[in-house]
Amino acid sequence: MNKLEQVKAIKNGKGLQYLLDAAKMIFHNPILMFEIDDHLIAFTDDDVDDPIWNELISTGTFSMKTLEFFAKEYFTEHIANADKLAIVRSPGLKYAIMAGHIFNRENVKVGIVAMYEYWTSFDDDTQAAFELFTAKITSEIRHDEHFIELGRAFHEDMINRLLDRAIRNPLVYTPHLQILYDGFDDYLYVAVVDVSRNDIRQNRLEYFKQLLMTRNRSYKYAIYSGHIVMIMSSRYKSFYEELFFDEYHNLFKKNNLFAGVSGSFENLYELRDHYDKAVAALKNESSNAQRVFKYDNTSHDVHRRAFLANIMQNAEKTRGAGAIGIPA
Repeated sequence: MNKLEQVKAIKNGKGLQYLLDAAKMIFHNPILMFEIDDHLIAFTDDDVDDPIWNELISTGTFSMKTLEFFAKEYFTEHIANADKLAIVRSPGLKYAIMAGHIFNRENVKVGIVAMYEYWTSFDDDTQAAFELFTAKITSEIRHDEHFIELGRAFHEDMINRLLDRAIRNPLVYTPHLQILYDGFDDYLYVAVVDVSRNDIRQNRLEYFKQLLMTRNRSYKYAIYSGHIVMIMSSRYKSFYEELFFDEYHNLFKKNNLFAGVSGSFENLYELRDHYDKAVAALKNESSNAQRVFKYDNTSHDVHRRAFLANIMQNAEKTRGAGAIGIPA
C-alpha cells in the first residue's frame, strides 16, 4: 500500500498516542502534537537532534524566545493561515516541518500536529497522506469535552489579554489573533453585558455567558471586569444594524440584563478602545424599556433629538407666517 492507503487503514478510537505511533510507522519521521496554547499533547518516542523538539519534549511547552523565533521565521503565521497544512523550510530551522491544525466540533483550531523532515522527505504522496492523517486526528478529538473547552478558553484568554493590553508583541501574537478572528469575515462589534441587576447570586456571569453562547455560538465570549464580553461579526444573519439584538430582547428583559455595543472595527488590537465605548454606551441607559444601547447612536441620538426639538420650536414660532424655520 502507498502512504495514503496506509493512513486510511489506521483505525480511530484507540487514542492519540496510537495514532501518532501508527503514523510514524508510515512516514518514518518524528511526529508531535501540541495544543493551540503551546502545551504538548503527545509525541513519538524519538531521539531527535533538534533543540526545538527537545525543548517541547522536556518542558512541555515553548519558551517566549522560541515563540519569537517561530514568528521571525513566519512558522506561526504560515500555520495560522493554512487551511489544511503548511510546510516551513528556512535556514533558521534545522529540519523542515510539516504541520496542520486539528479542530473541535465547533470548528475551532485547538491544536497542531507537526512532523519533522528527519529521515524521509516531504514528497507529494507524503503531503496528501499527512493531510488525511490530520483529519483522522480531528475525528479522534472532535467531540472530546477537553478540546471543546480548550477552544473557548483560548478565545477568552486572548480577549482578556487584549482588554488588559497585555499583548505587546504583534510579531508573536498576531497569528493567535488571526485564530481568534476565524469565522469573522466582516466588521467586528463588541458588546458588554451587565448582569448585576439579576436576582441570581452565584456564578451568574458564567451562567449567562453559557446562556448567550447557547443562543449564538458564532460569537466569541469572555468574562472581564464584572461583565460578559461578546465579539460579534456583521457577517451573520443574526446581526441586524437597525434591530440590533432584537432577538435577544425577551432574554434580556426576562433576566434584567443590559448591554452596551460598540461601533464597528476591523483590527482586534483596537478591542480595548471599542470595549470602552461599549461600556460608555451601557452607562447611558435611559429606561427599562430599552435593553441594548449602541455606542454609534448614543451621542448621535442626543444631538438628533435636540435638533428636531429645535425645529419644532421654530415651527411653532413661525407657523403663523406659513413657514418652518430650520436653524443653520
